[in-house]
Amino acid sequence: MSLYDIPLTTLSGAPTSLGDYKGKAVLLVNVASKCGLTPQYEGLENLQKTYASRGFTVLGAPCNQFGGQEPGSAEEIDTFCSTTYGVTFPMLDKLEVNGDDRHPLYAELTQTSDAAGDAGDIQWNFEKFLISPEGTVAARFRPQTTPESEEVVAAIEAQLSE
Repeated sequence: MSLYDIPLTTLSGAPTSLGDYKGKAVLLVNVASKCGLTPQYEGLENLQKTYASRGFTVLGAPCNQFGGQEPGSAEEIDTFCSTTYGVTFPMLDKLEVNGDDRHPLYAELTQTSDAAGDAGDIQWNFEKFLISPEGTVAARFRPQTTPESEEVVAAIEAQLSE
């Protein structure tokens, strides 16, 4: 199954899939509103503003599996993201990234290794997967790697057309 074929739901409840982003580079990030890494929303939004016109989007995937740090409803998550960080990038409905109820998208993504060669479970909130315009995983970045770090920016730019 292609990553494009896995059904998803937007934060507002509409059906979607990565297929809606075919031809774009996508930085998929499991996010949370009450995490020490939550300020990464600012960097993610900066990436969105910088690269959206070149065929790129950030896609947020709220997750409450790490310390209960995303307890809010879809409406609360949306309000928090837009009012606190001015988030304009699309957001998915809350989903699970690890364990028995892991979303099928993350079942596929977690097979990808990070820069150290480690695959497997998501370590914490704000783990990032860069998906190429062709729908393959181009890179995986662990939570402590900030959105605007040299390695993330270089990986994004490598996926974009001039």
